[in-house]
Amino acid sequence: MYNYWLAVFLMMAGFYVVIAQGNLVKKIIGLGMFQTSVFILYISMGKVEGGSAPIVTEGVEAYSNPVPHVLMLTAIVVGVATTAVGLSLVVRINEAYGSVEEDDIQELDNELDTIQESGL
Repeated sequence: MYNYWLAVFLMMAGFYVVIAQGNLVKKIIGLGMFQTSVFILYISMGKVEGGSAPIVTEGVEAYSNPVPHVLMLTAIVVGVATTAVGLSLVVRINEAYGSVEEDDIQELDNELDTIQESGL
């Protein structure tokens, strides 16, 4: 049961970081924590206690399912690529606005909208 408690803790911590933080880099780190918790959960569910690798041998009665582990390997690759894209967007946002804080970005957007509306 330790793995499931760890998954729940990481999931809630990642979710909290995504909601509570205004820094975009911290939000991406929170999403990574959330994603890691899902990996731990699925890998834990795929392991059968007392099971062995799915290779037919004498004396083995229980086998662990390898499919969740393989799917999580694929999910890790997709997660790394998604994180890289997210971080590259944060770099671009920082170049455009000079900040990675949500409040600063929203304030600058509101100022630009006000300037554009008054200029028309």
